[in-house]
Amino acid sequence: MSELKDLIENVSRALVDIPGAVEVNEIQGEQTTVVELKVDKSDLGKVIGKQGRTARALRTILNAASTKLKKRSVLEIVE
Repeated sequence: MSELKDLIENVSRALVDIPGAVEVNEIQGEQTTVVELKVDKSDLGKVIGKQGRTARALRTILNAASTKLKKRSVLEIVE
């Protein structure tokens, strides 16, 4: 399991009410890795946050971690 996937999974589990429903999938592309985050419908608002602030913060954390690993990655929140 990759470090980026672990990172997003741990942070997301801390944010939501139903941590068991958190699913993180990693799709390796040629240049970019897509990290898909799936949470329970009732927790979707918590992961996105007011005006998308929490989602933006998650993307910033992911960007910082991927830069350190010399990779490119994108976070997608899947409904």
